Amino acid sequence: MNTDIKRSENKMGTMPVGKLLVTMSLPMMASMLVQALYNIVDSIFVARICENALTAVSLAFPIQTLMIGLGVGLGVGMNAVLSRSLGEKDAEKVTASAMNALFMTLVNIAIFLLIGFFAIRPFYLSQTDNAEIVGFGVDYLTIVCCFSTGIFFQVIFEKLLQSTGRTLESMFSQLVGAVTNLIFDPILIFGLLGFPKLGVKGAAIATVAGQFMGATVGLLLNIFRNPDIRFRIKGFRPSIPIIGEIYRVGLPSIIMQGVGSLMTYTMNQILIVFSTTATAVFGVYFKLQSFVFMPLFGMNSGMIPIIAYNYGARNRKRMIDTIRVATVIAVSIMLVGLFVFEVFPSALFALFDASDHMLEMGDLALRIIAIHFPIAAVCIVFGSTFQALGNGVYSLVVSLIRQVVVLLPAAFLLSRLGEVRFVWWAFPIAEVASLIVSVICMVRIYKNVISKVPEGA
Repeated sequence: MNTDIKRSENKMGTMPVGKLLVTMSLPMMASMLVQALYNIVDSIFVARICENALTAVSLAFPIQTLMIGLGVGLGVGMNAVLSRSLGEKDAEKVTASAMNALFMTLVNIAIFLLIGFFAIRPFYLSQTDNAEIVGFGVDYLTIVCCFSTGIFFQVIFEKLLQSTGRTLESMFSQLVGAVTNLIFDPILIFGLLGFPKLGVKGAAIATVAGQFMGATVGLLLNIFRNPDIRFRIKGFRPSIPIIGEIYRVGLPSIIMQGVGSLMTYTMNQILIVFSTTATAVFGVYFKLQSFVFMPLFGMNSGMIPIIAYNYGARNRKRMIDTIRVATVIAVSIMLVGLFVFEVFPSALFALFDASDHMLEMGDLALRIIAIHFPIAAVCIVFGSTFQALGNGVYSLVVSLIRQVVVLLPAAFLLSRLGEVRFVWWAFPIAEVASLIVSVICMVRIYKNVISKVPEGA
């Protein structure tokens, strides 16, 4: 037996659950905090150009969400399949899962290259006829889409490290990308240190440069520090059964991100009727909330392989303990986020050089929307549990309830009251509905899956 597989088995199968979850999650939580920080800093710098530049970057969010969704969904599916294969001591399937995920990564890159060439201007024109916003947006999003190689390979290499329990290495890969972006953002946007002043194009180039650096480091770490994975290019043929198994778990996550893309696009359509400032406020909210949600997603990245591994190893007690500890941590994170959004909304918006009108609108928006944070914590942990156990369709159902079935109709109906402040209440309303559905799905998956796994030690 491969000794590294055994060492990984001992770690995820025997270490105390609380310590294991913290050990695997903290590096990812820290690196995602940095990623959230550079996303916010990126918008802060762009906001210094003008509010229309900030609005243009905000309107790009649906396409960027879809891009991340395809990459992360593939990674989540590979993560679950690969971790389960480790638990089952199937080294050949570990390698096959990795190689087929890399093949599908190339497919994703080709898709966004086509989008970058042909779809960006029509995408912006479908949202606004403001020529300056369209110009900024085309400049920004064309670069991001045409050079998506970095983000897709960065995600998949990080997931390979996470799947085998090497979250410290994964954290380092993310940190390199984040720091690269942070350094080059002001330099390229404002033309510092002898570089040309590129504006929003500079923001896009800095983002792409960070992604390429993160991908390069991730590749090197997998080659030299991850002996569980073997890249076998010679003689490789795509395996439909393995790709199908990966997407059986990951496709719901991709669709959820696609639903998120649809949600942001439609919300922008609802809000822009009031003003472009309302759309900018919504974009700033998404940047700020990522600073709260990213650590939670980092914890979930550590949680999914633990649950998947112990499901493969047939240990119900460790699965349940992981879910319980993860829920406590998630709710605690979100309570901190709720406090910050309720107490310091003006200070948060001031970071984006907001006008008085934007500050007034943003203060109220943050205070209303943040109400749903603790509820979302429970829903997200349950959704990750569904994915780890190969039942990602439940996560999809919950996401549809939250972001389409309830949120968009509620936002539209509330917008008919004539004031944008009512629209923000759609978020807490939708989250309560998703919690109800999440609990129902969790009861079903416990009865049909978890309860049938042996108790374990």
